[in-house]
Amino acid sequence: MVSSKTKVINPLGLHMRPAQVFVKGVTPYKSSVTVITNGLAINAKSIMILMAACIKQGTEIEIQCEGPDEEQALQTA
Repeated sequence: MVSSKTKVINPLGLHMRPAQVFVKGVTPYKSSVTVITNGLAINAKSIMILMAACIKQGTEIEIQCEGPDEEQALQTA
């Protein structure tokens, strides 16, 4: 498993368009991709779950990838 922490810098947070770009980027990978924020573990390949988390600007998130292509998935995320 590999992971990285970052902050959401988009003024509108992780709303529909940025969530769509994120999901589209990580979906092709076989590895599982999880976003950890505010104690929640979110499946980053599901746009509906990602948007429902209401991740706002300035929120620190951790992206975890686990699987055969985890390094590439993390670089894309």
